[in-house]
Amino acid sequence: MDLAFDPWSPEFVADPYPAYAELRARGRAHWFAPTRQWLIPHHADVSALLRDRRLGRTYTHRFTHEEFGREAPPAAHEPFHTLNDQGLLDLEGGDHTRIRRLVSKAFTPRTVENLAPMVGRLAGDLVGGLVSRGGGDLLAEVAEPLPVAVIAEMLGIPEEDEERNRLRPWSADICGMFELNPSPETAERAVRASIEFSDYLRELIARRRRAPGGDLISALIGVEELTEQEMISTCVLLLNAGHEATVNTTVNGWWTLLRQDARPEPGKLSTAVEELLRYDTPLQMFERWVLDDIEIGGQVIPRGSEVALLFGSANRDPARFGPTADVLDLSRADNPHITFGAGIHYCLGAPLARLELTAVFGELLRRAPGLRLAAEPTWKPGYVIRGFDELLVEV
Repeated sequence: MDLAFDPWSPEFVADPYPAYAELRARGRAHWFAPTRQWLIPHHADVSALLRDRRLGRTYTHRFTHEEFGREAPPAAHEPFHTLNDQGLLDLEGGDHTRIRRLVSKAFTPRTVENLAPMVGRLAGDLVGGLVSRGGGDLLAEVAEPLPVAVIAEMLGIPEEDEERNRLRPWSADICGMFELNPSPETAERAVRASIEFSDYLRELIARRRRAPGGDLISALIGVEELTEQEMISTCVLLLNAGHEATVNTTVNGWWTLLRQDARPEPGKLSTAVEELLRYDTPLQMFERWVLDDIEIGGQVIPRGSEVALLFGSANRDPARFGPTADVLDLSRADNPHITFGAGIHYCLGAPLARLELTAVFGELLRRAPGLRLAAEPTWKPGYVIRGFDELLVEV
C-alpha cells in the first residue's frame, strides 16, 4: 500500500497534515517499510498505547537484543547510549519509578510557581531586546535563550562557564539521534556531544560536591539512590526535553498566528497556548517497542515490532476534536492534546513549559502588537522534532 507519509520530503515536513488525514482514513495501523515501523495515526489508539504497559521505550529490561530479534547498537555509539538509556525518557520498570520520584521533587507546583518571577524577567528582557532592535530572529533571540537559561539556572550552571553557551548545540546534536534512520554523521555528532556534555557535568558535579548550592545538581548529589551516571543522564534529559517543546512551540506558534493573522483574546492566553501546542505540535512522533503482542484494528503487531505514535496526526483527529480539528481555535476549551505524552512517560516538565510559553507569548503580545514576518521561513530537515531554522520578524 502506497502511503503519502514521507518524513524525508521537505514538502511533507512543511505540511504533514493532509498525509495524516489520509492515514486516518485508510486504517488504524500502517506498515512503513523504510523505518520498519507501524504508523499509528488515531488519537484514541495513540492515547491508549502511551498507557499500555505491553509497550516500552526500551526492551532491555526484559529481553536481550538477540531475544528481541534486534541487533545491538554499534560499539562506536556507546557514549550516546550510556547517556540516553539511563535518562527518564528511556527507562522502564523500577528504575524509571525510582528516578522519576526523586526528580519530580524539582517540578512540584510550588517549585514551578517560584520560578515564575525569573521566567517573567527573562522573557521581558529577551522580548525587550528584540523590540529595541526593531525585530530579528525570533528563534535565536527569544525562543532558544529563554528555556536554556531557565534550565541552566535550575541546574546551577555558572554564567561564567563557557560551556553554558554550548548547551543548545550539544542538545541539538544529541537530539539528532531521535530522527528516523539517522546518518553516520548525525551519530558521530551525537556521540561527540554526549562525551563532551557528560565530561562537563561530571566536573560540575565534583565542584558541587565540594561546595553545594541551592541548585538541582546539589540536591541530586544528596540523593544516595542515584548513581553519578543517572545524575548526568537526568540533567541532559532535562535540558533536551526542557527546551525543545518551548522553542518550537514558540516559533511554530508565532508563524501560525502571523500567517493566519490571529491573536489570543485578553485573559485567554493559557487556553491559546494549549491550542498552539495541539495545532502544530513540536514532537510529531513518539516511538515505542512492542514487548508483548498487541492488536490494533484487526492487525496483530507482534512482539519485537516498533510502533510510531503520530502525535501530529492524533492532535488533528476529527474523531476526538470534531469537524474543526484542522482549524486553529484559540478559545478551544475541550483540548485533550497529547503533545506532552501520557502514561508513566508524561512530560515531567510540562508545567514549566507552560509557564515559559505563557510568559513569552504574553510579552510579545504586549510589547510587539504589530509583529509581522520579515521573510518566509524554511523548515529544518528533521521530522520527529519539527521546527524552523529561523523566524525573521519585524516589529
